[in-house]
Amino acid sequence: MIRECGCPDDYPEWHNQDIDLAGQCIHTMPTSCFLHMPIASELYAKRQQTEIENLELEEEWPGLALNRTGMFRGKRIRLLKHSRSASRRISYLPAPFNLRVQIHKGNVGTLQVPVREMSIGLIESGKRPKELYLVHLNCPRCQKTEGNDRIMLMRRWLDAPGLKRK
Repeated sequence: MIRECGCPDDYPEWHNQDIDLAGQCIHTMPTSCFLHMPIASELYAKRQQTEIENLELEEEWPGLALNRTGMFRGKRIRLLKHSRSASRRISYLPAPFNLRVQIHKGNVGTLQVPVREMSIGLIESGKRPKELYLVHLNCPRCQKTEGNDRIMLMRRWLDAPGLKRK
């Protein structure tokens, strides 16, 4: 279930784990960004939710959205149960799609150290860090009732034989 504010009611227990989402059915919504800052993210979240409801798609974890930002563009990814749809926004994640997951208790301003530590840990274990996905587990309204902000950090990685030799 999705809360009234749009936050996910439950989320997977992937803290401090490496997971593989290869072949996972997804719904992708392109977003606008300016220097890695999302613009009108609530609008895109509502638009994506409306589109998922109109297509009558089922989600693995309702409301859970992976956010990836770029200089001028980004995307929101929602994990779906396997479905067949003619929508252009429905696709499957490529193989391999390995992620290291960590739950950060704090806001975006305090992400620098955990992201750096995660990247260093991946490199030391012979894995090359790729893109970073953020999953906001609660909104400002939920922070007041549940405590601090929680962000799930998901860093995609690839095996790097050259790093393993070092």
